[in-house]
Order: sequence, then structure tokens, then C-alpha cells
Amino acid sequence: MSETKTIRTVGILGGGQLGRMLALAGARLGLASVVFCPDEASPAFDVAREAFIADYDDEQALADFAASVDVVTYEFENVPAATAAFLEARVPVRPGRLALETSQDRLTEKTFLSGLGIPTAPFRAVLDKAELAAALEEIGYPAILKTRRFGYDGKGQVKIRGPQDVDTAIEAMRGAPAILEGLVPFAREISVIAARGLDGTSITFDVPENEHRDHILKFSRVPADISEPTAAAARAIGAKVAEALDYVGVVAVELFVVEGADGETLVANEIAPRVHNSGHWTETACVISQFEAHMRAVAGLPLAAPTRHSDVVMENLIGDDVAAVPRILAEPGASLHLYGKSEVRAGRKMGHVNRITPRRV
Repeated sequence: MSETKTIRTVGILGGGQLGRMLALAGARLGLASVVFCPDEASPAFDVAREAFIADYDDEQALADFAASVDVVTYEFENVPAATAAFLEARVPVRPGRLALETSQDRLTEKTFLSGLGIPTAPFRAVLDKAELAAALEEIGYPAILKTRRFGYDGKGQVKIRGPQDVDTAIEAMRGAPAILEGLVPFAREISVIAARGLDGTSITFDVPENEHRDHILKFSRVPADISEPTAAAARAIGAKVAEALDYVGVVAVELFVVEGADGETLVANEIAPRVHNSGHWTETACVISQFEAHMRAVAGLPLAAPTRHSDVVMENLIGDDVAAVPRILAEPGASLHLYGKSEVRAGRKMGHVNRITPRRV
């Protein structure tokens, strides 16, 4: 199938806030969006040209979806592999299946990063209590046991502080394949947001420093409190991951900054093959946002330099935080983005606010 076809309509798998922001960014470029999601209350439907409400294994709905778009992308990494394969036979899917397959399994992901020479926490595969005991013998305490698939915002993982936690940890996995990771003594968390175009051109945004509350991202601050060599190393990691995956679109790599006698070093945590929560600040503080960069890439359009014109703090509005909206709307320098979710729940991301200040020279 031709890679030179003019893209006018982008199909988005997933209807959450990331899909919503992708559709809004695409509209600025003259791109229409069609959203496919099983949840009829998906906030992305509000801003899409067309909505497909069906399960990801509904082949008739997927075929109709593919016929209505020029290219398909996704807003979350747990798109079933069979869904991606079905669509790839009918329409370009960007980024491709390699990125999904790599990021959906933590063991595959860590192995991939290590193979690129990018440092990670020590890790071992775990299928049962005996393998966990052997892994702990090698890695030591404390450590974190995680399901290999379907974990996010702290879900699907248990900290093991000592032998007394082993039984509880293995029970929490409920028989699912797992991975044991050593604890990284990091000073701060950062991420790199990279975009790679259809022609192999890549760009990276400035590096945000991230602060989590209850395992959910609460703040991203730019510039990060890191040295310029560390920031450059982070950007190089983002570009290296994108190239190795033959990636098209925006990819995020979460990183730990470790401080030692020889200065700062970086340890990779995980890859997100999509636009990322820690890149929301780009909407307000950059000439182009991560969402526009992604839509440009998947549509085969040129990428632009992601110039940052302001310093910024992004704050997630989680659960009842959304009650502060009237105050935020009156706040100088604050740019509010609500996701259109009707139900407020604890731990649910309802929106975000970007607070900008003049860029420090």
C-alpha cells in the first residue's frame, strides 16, 4: 500500500483524553478524526467527525473503521495485537506493531532497552514463588514485583521490602506472568518526549521533571532541575528508542535521574508508545504541542522544531481537584484544559492546567 497517499482522515483507537487532544490538534491541521472505542461515554467522541462504538475484536466494525480513514493511530498502548494486525492489512497503522509489542510487556521492554545499551533497573522474569525467590536472591531487597502486562498509575505492582512480603506479592499477581525489578535510588523522575516522522526525521521536546502523588502524575515542571549534559543524554535516549522501533509519531520514555559521586546518570523506567501525560505542558509553552507533532508525523507532514517559549508547570486535576476550576479560570498565566468527563472519581484525571512564566535565559 502506498506511503505517499495524502492523509485527510486519521483513525484513533481509544477515546480517552489523549484521543480527544489528538483530534483537537489534528483539526488545526485540517485533519478529520474518527475515534474507535468500546465506551460510549468516551470524551474523544465529542470532538471527532465520527465515532465507532464497538469492541476491539469486532472485525466488521474494525473493517468499516479502516474503510473510513486514511491512517490509524492509537492513544493507549494496550491495543490488542490482533486488532493492530487486522487493521494493518487494510490501512497504515502508525506507530507500527513493533512499538506495541515492545511496550505491552515489561520484560520485552526492559530487554529491548538493555539491548540498546540504555541502563535499566536489574530485572528478572517471575512465573511462580520459586522463581521469585531465585530472583530476589540475585537482585536483593527492596524490589518491586510487577505484572508484565496491563499495569499503569501504580496498578499491578507490589513493593517487596523483605521476606515477609513475598507471599502477599505473589498472591497479588494472581498467576499472571511477572517481572521483578530492583529499586532504583533516584533523585528525581524525568521523561523525554520524542517525535519521529515518516521520513525518519526526529525531534525531542525539552525535558520535564515529574512529580507523582499516589503513583499518579501530579506535576510536570519545565525546565527540569538537571544539568544540560543530562538533558542532552535524555533527548538522545528518546531519539534512539524511536529509531530502533522504526517509530512514526510521539513516543515517551520515562527516566530516573540517579545522583552519584561522578554526577547524574540516567536509568530508563518504561516506554509509552503514544503521547504522554508528562507532555501536556507543550500545549501552552511550545510553538507546537506533542499532539500536533504526533498528528503531523502519522499524516506524513513535516515536523517543526518544538521551540519552547515559556517556563511551565503542568498540574493534573485528579478527582475532586476539578472543583478548583473557577479559581483557575481567574488565575493569571493559567491555561485550563478539561477532558469533558461527566463523572468525578477518586484517582480519575479530569483535566490539567498549565501555568506559564517567562522563560529564564
